[in-house]
Amino acid sequence: MPQVEITIGGRSFEVACQTGEEQFLHSAAAMLDTEAAHLSGQIGRMPEARMLLMAGLMLADKTAGLEAKLEKSATEFEELRARIAFLEAQPAPAPERIEVPVVPASVTEALAEIAARAEALADQVSPKT
Repeated sequence: MPQVEITIGGRSFEVACQTGEEQFLHSAAAMLDTEAAHLSGQIGRMPEARMLLMAGLMLADKTAGLEAKLEKSATEFEELRARIAFLEAQPAPAPERIEVPVVPASVTEALAEIAARAEALADQVSPKT
């Protein structure tokens, strides 16, 4: 079992961990050291046990906040999935009906007659070649 030396709040500790978990231990120690440094900056020097307890509590508080946010996000995600499933289960909307006005036959006939007269007049006016 590997022994890893970590530093928290300016104090060194030797800790054992499982093989392959050294990187995780260093990462966790760095987070705890950040909180301990923050405490030392605010309060000053304090006993080792108190510093570790306070730094651990601060990390636990952050973790609890993140877990609450994660739970809220998971709930919102599930609500969105349920909404999508509901919408997908709905029948397709009826096609929109668009009415196009129809030109009455009498108007069409009148226009055709006017066009025929115009062509006849054009034939009379223009010389045939």
